[in-house]
Amino acid sequence: MADRPLPLADLTIIDISTVLAGPFAAQLLADFGARVIKVEHPSGDPMRRFGPAADGVPLWWKVLNRNKQGIVLNLSTPEGAAEFLRLAANADAVIENFRPGTLERWGIGPEKLKEVNPDLVVTRISAFGQDGPYSPRPGFGTLAEAMGGVAALQGGSSGPPVLPAYQLGDTLAGLYAACATLIALHARAHIGQGQTADVSITEAVISILGPLFAVYEKLGTKPTDPGPAPAGPRNVYRCKDGNWIAVSASVTSVAERVLRLVGRGDLADQPWFQHGTGRGAHRVEIDDAVSRWVADRDRDEVIAAFERAEAAAAPVYHIDDILQDPHFQARRTLVNAPDVDLGTIRMPNVAFRLSATPGQILRAGPRLGEHTEEILKPVANDEGSCGEE
Repeated sequence: MADRPLPLADLTIIDISTVLAGPFAAQLLADFGARVIKVEHPSGDPMRRFGPAADGVPLWWKVLNRNKQGIVLNLSTPEGAAEFLRLAANADAVIENFRPGTLERWGIGPEKLKEVNPDLVVTRISAFGQDGPYSPRPGFGTLAEAMGGVAALQGGSSGPPVLPAYQLGDTLAGLYAACATLIALHARAHIGQGQTADVSITEAVISILGPLFAVYEKLGTKPTDPGPAPAGPRNVYRCKDGNWIAVSASVTSVAERVLRLVGRGDLADQPWFQHGTGRGAHRVEIDDAVSRWVADRDRDEVIAAFERAEAAAAPVYHIDDILQDPHFQARRTLVNAPDVDLGTIRMPNVAFRLSATPGQILRAGPRLGEHTEEILKPVANDEGSCGEE
């Protein structure tokens, strides 16, 4: 199995996207062997200047662009556009996340790309999609999280909206973009040509709300409206040592085990306890029982007791807790990727496992223009095209 090629090794992907959503999509494909050529403006992707750096090396950049080859091209110039079209003529897919109309303005939009390579898949990521009244607007994941309903949900019915503390919108869009690219490539074998994938960051966020729209349509209630409390116990609880645990016991049998564990079997014996609506109506009483029991014990003692009772609970982890957890260590959830600048960089491993053709991380993100000469030399004209604007 070690000698078997990675499942996407026959694909060449050109990543001309910037910052997060597009680069993340391309990274997912690179993890499974796709040859990903990361194209940057000569001034570098903005992600090189985002977030913390170690010895001047941008760490976010290194993780998001792992397993890629890096070149510089000024796509807004005729020379850079021509070089890009030559690369695209022999590629399988292009991933971009410029504002709609930008590629067309540079003369390298999907129609032009189709002329040079009818088999090419063009995956386009934008804040609001390629058409519709909002399509020309600039936008990032934060705006999608606001308009996609997540911020309102986080804030609840009584508090102000709360934006996620992580890159939810961009990451979701990146996942969908990678999926769309692979589906379009699979379809190519059946329809005999490539196609364009249109991924909206806002619609990616809206998609995870799933049944909430059906609830609103049929029952007229919003998830932030005051209403019946969810069946519990389901909450976070503070332990004696200051750590927190999360408990999820929406199923009656699990909820009963939790209440008997914390010494409140009398609540579990009540007729209302056997129904989710009943437990929801008594949520304060149930939460108080669990909270009092947890508050008298340290986190490790609480988790061990829940495990013995086969009740669902987990510690609330910070970054250092994840690194030290024996389960994540055993599964190599985090790995040290080789890097030309820092030696190695710790980062999340490939997010899912394939038994026969697992992905792998060969290197962290490239230096600016690290592979320009290697990649462009066979097709470049004598004058080159990688200068500054």
